[in-house]
Amino acid sequence: MNPLIPVLSAIAQASSIVLDKTIISIKKVTYKTYTGISFPLILLINFIFFLIFSPTISISIFSAKFFLLITIASIISIIGNILFYKALKKDLLNEMETLSLLGTIPLILLSAIIFPSERASITIIILALVSSIAIIWSHWKGRHFQIAKTTLVFLLFTILISPLRGIVSKILLVNLDSISFNLFTTILPALFFSFYFIKSEKNITKKAFFLLLATNILTTTAWILYFLSYKEFGIIYTVLIFSLQPLLVYFTSIFVLKEKLHWKKFTAFIIILICIILAQII
Repeated sequence: MNPLIPVLSAIAQASSIVLDKTIISIKKVTYKTYTGISFPLILLINFIFFLIFSPTISISIFSAKFFLLITIASIISIIGNILFYKALKKDLLNEMETLSLLGTIPLILLSAIIFPSERASITIIILALVSSIAIIWSHWKGRHFQIAKTTLVFLLFTILISPLRGIVSKILLVNLDSISFNLFTTILPALFFSFYFIKSEKNITKKAFFLLLATNILTTTAWILYFLSYKEFGIIYTVLIFSLQPLLVYFTSIFVLKEKLHWKKFTAFIIILICIILAQII
């Protein structure tokens, strides 16, 4: 398998997240503002990509099942973002990002159970699990597991519900290209959040808007490549390679944002690199 597509996806998303940290640090750019503006921008950028690349879509795919699956994927995205925002009031952004990573493990296991193609290589499944655990370990601080009620709800959603979006995505990608899939699953969240956070969108500065535009071009590109990898190589292999993303964010932050090097994250980076190399040669 060629790791280039998921690697490029990880790089683009890591770049976007580093830029996000800069944006959110700007005065008046709250998570509400960020979400309310970002989703309509992502929809617009997706539409532009759709016009540029003109992917072929068969009319026959537009069935009741298709619209149901698109709606499910969209609702999961909306609920996940709302719960993330509510939990963010009680916990730090870094801690919330760590909890978000926990969804990769049930996604890997669920994919292996549902799709025969995903369990074709037990080695890839094991390597993906090792990589996911390494990421979580590298981000976890040595404290007692005590979290706020709203954060607990987000954690349960991440573990029990969020992985279903990956399953639904793989089913839809059988008959859809990644650009069209990204476009269709962004429509409802864009409409919802543009109205849900409408009061927070009015005071955005020109500097913040152009930074938001840049980060959303990166994240849209990242997710198009991510779902292209889903379609071409499967969920588990994509999750394995994409495990680089949180650590690329960390190492970029060391050089760009002058954050300190931490031995646990460096160790996790080495573990993931070893897993990726083994996935290519075994």
